[in-house]
Amino acid sequence: MPTTALAPKQVVLDFIAALNDRSAQDWERYLAPDVVDHNKIIFGEQEAPGAALDGFRRQLAAFGTEAPGDGFHAEQLIAEGDEVVARLRVRGVHTGYHPRMPEPTGRRCDVEQIWIFTVRGGRIAEIRAVSDRLGMFLQLGWDWPSED
Repeated sequence: MPTTALAPKQVVLDFIAALNDRSAQDWERYLAPDVVDHNKIIFGEQEAPGAALDGFRRQLAAFGTEAPGDGFHAEQLIAEGDEVVARLRVRGVHTGYHPRMPEPTGRRCDVEQIWIFTVRGGRIAEIRAVSDRLGMFLQLGWDWPSED
């Protein structure tokens, strides 16, 4: 488990590396048990602290990383105090089910994302993120979702 000796930037780098390893037991240890995901990766995710863990599991399961270069790539990190901003390039193949998104397409996608992490006590306590959803939908051949 990470310790408070790790700087926030290193905690985020280690978390990203663990996401790429695809092992929940590895990446979960970088998240505080009551981590709050402000962007709701999985729509309908509960407001309860810690609900983000299931959202991350589902998100990772929806995209395969079989090809070299697939995964999460930190292209830029900016840290100030306990806040870390990461500009990521995320590459993969849509191979799994994802709630409120169409069925798996088997298509590749390459999407830029901006994540803002708050690190407390050596663990990620809050996450905010935005991504190029329209670009992802176009790459995967999806129609933009309606309000229905």
